[in-house]
Amino acid sequence: MNRNIVCIGAGYIGGPTMAVIAKMNPDRKVIVVDINADRIAAWNSADFNLPVYEPGLEEVVREVRGRNLFFSTDIAGAVKECDIVFVGVNTPTKMFGRGMGRASDLQFWEATARTIKEYADGDKIVVEKSTLPVRTAAAMEAILNDHAKYRFTVLSNPEFLAEGSAIKDLLEPDRVLIGGPDDEAGRAAVAALAEIYAGTNGAWVRREKILTTNVWSAELSKLAANAMLAQRVSSINALAGLCEATGANIGEVARVIGADSRIGAKFLKAGPGFGGSCFKKDVLNLVYLCESFGLHTAAEYWMGVIRVNEHQHERIVNRLFTSMFNTLAGKKIAMFGFAFKANTGDTRETPAGAVARLLAGEHVRLAITDPKAIENGKRDLAGLDGIEWVEDPYAAAAGADAVLVLTDWSEYAALDWKRIYESMRKPALVFDTRNCLDDAALRSLGFRVLAVGR
Repeated sequence: MNRNIVCIGAGYIGGPTMAVIAKMNPDRKVIVVDINADRIAAWNSADFNLPVYEPGLEEVVREVRGRNLFFSTDIAGAVKECDIVFVGVNTPTKMFGRGMGRASDLQFWEATARTIKEYADGDKIVVEKSTLPVRTAAAMEAILNDHAKYRFTVLSNPEFLAEGSAIKDLLEPDRVLIGGPDDEAGRAAVAALAEIYAGTNGAWVRREKILTTNVWSAELSKLAANAMLAQRVSSINALAGLCEATGANIGEVARVIGADSRIGAKFLKAGPGFGGSCFKKDVLNLVYLCESFGLHTAAEYWMGVIRVNEHQHERIVNRLFTSMFNTLAGKKIAMFGFAFKANTGDTRETPAGAVARLLAGEHVRLAITDPKAIENGKRDLAGLDGIEWVEDPYAAAAGADAVLVLTDWSEYAALDWKRIYESMRKPALVFDTRNCLDDAALRSLGFRVLAVGR
């Protein structure tokens, strides 16, 4: 078996992950392939205008592209050339048929499995990198090994990356999880994948951080991790509403709760709710799995996490409505931030999108600004009236009745808020849904200020 690696899928998972694998394994050839020629062209662009924005990603790609990392549309050739095949294709929530709105849409995954089988010219280790329902590996193995000329060993290796810190997470992971079958071929495949994560000369992930399980546990662990994190976000936001009603301060409550070593402080920051490609999709997938196995009470519990998150969007608009004299029609609101979190251009399931749609229903004039997400935002809100996309936050705020902060980009705290206040219509309101600005300083300038949980 050769040491070459191919990843099918050049998106948020495949590109950054393979770039770091190439960096930490300079003695291996790594190929990233995709049917989307424009995406591959962007990865190969001379000016490094990459299709994915992550802090530190460009530097890694500059180091390894053309050395031992290559991007291509030649899927057949790459599958033939590489004996280790990562699968990082999109698995969105299914929006039709059985499981609509809950289950993962596996049509791209199945097509990829059949492509691997068609072009393979020897035994392969196939690594699930996409987030997949429990026991998907069994279906993949059934497709690959039915009347096959070669042996395919399927492993589960879910990613645990946080967008905005993906390169750091890859270089310094909390853990690497590998699930494989408990037979001779499975153990050998797990060892081969663990060797990749150890890196050349053992310079990457320490062996004690490489966790091994059976395939089903690995698949479920990914869904469970995201569901638990999403549950913490919904829990703190549910408490934030109670804080607003009673005069408590969610920041103080979170500090006290987080000081308990049994709970910890992470993911206890109130805000507009969770977004991104994983949390909602994975929680809905977990709901569907629970329903499928007759665990209806558990399904309702996890569905509640989604409902609280969606209610947070409604609460933001309701507070704006009541604070702006019970009418929003015709008023200009400057939305600062459209990405679902800072340090990424990703707008998938962004809270800003949900809030923008609710505000559009109130006939608001929206001026939206974001350092990295404008192009994605234009696509997401195409066809929605009354929206202006503005690169300069000062221009977005000029003449506005309110500034609505929905992404905690560090540059927003550094803006000249006196200049912004002077350019706005009075009374001028700032609604800081991320609690990332200095409330007292804003009030001293003359702003009316709203914050989440205070």
